[in-house]
Amino acid sequence: MQEEIIEIFKKTGALLEGHFLLTSGKHSNKYFQCAKVLQYPEYNEKIGAEIANHFRDFEIDTVVSPAIGGIVAGQEVARKLGKRFIFTERENGRMTLRRGFELRNGEKVLIVEDVITTGGSVFEVIEEVKRNNAVVVGVSSIVDRSNGKVNFQVPQFSAAVLFAETFEPEDCPLCKQGIPLVKPGSRKF
Repeated sequence: MQEEIIEIFKKTGALLEGHFLLTSGKHSNKYFQCAKVLQYPEYNEKIGAEIANHFRDFEIDTVVSPAIGGIVAGQEVARKLGKRFIFTERENGRMTLRRGFELRNGEKVLIVEDVITTGGSVFEVIEEVKRNNAVVVGVSSIVDRSNGKVNFQVPQFSAAVLFAETFEPEDCPLCKQGIPLVKPGSRKF
């Protein structure tokens, strides 16, 4: 499936090459724009099924995604699993449940994200789930661009695991070459 997902990213123009500012603050020569893939329901359904099938035998009550990137994928995974779906949003600098969303004490949660680089947003969602006395039973994503280096201490699955170089801004060879920096993601800095 991984090769098929890479082909889908190429076909939809979602695998970008250049000089990018990531949500983590790091720079990279590659960017995975999942929104360009998820605009096609057939691809969202295919990727959502892959993730849902991996977690089919897990006890899950609710699927939770960080806004905005994980929402479309998370909704599809929840639909495939027949589970409730909610999302967190950043408020005053931290991920939080809003819009009347709640988790019950002991509720079992699967977190679905679009792309994992450092895992920052997912770690924030994990903390929000714990603040609500619920339990994270797994983490999933469409793409893990850390090449499996981020460990959430729960079962995790990504439809595609890829390595994309990342650089600290002060050590970025793309900056040193004078290549313009682009911020294609949803979070504004």
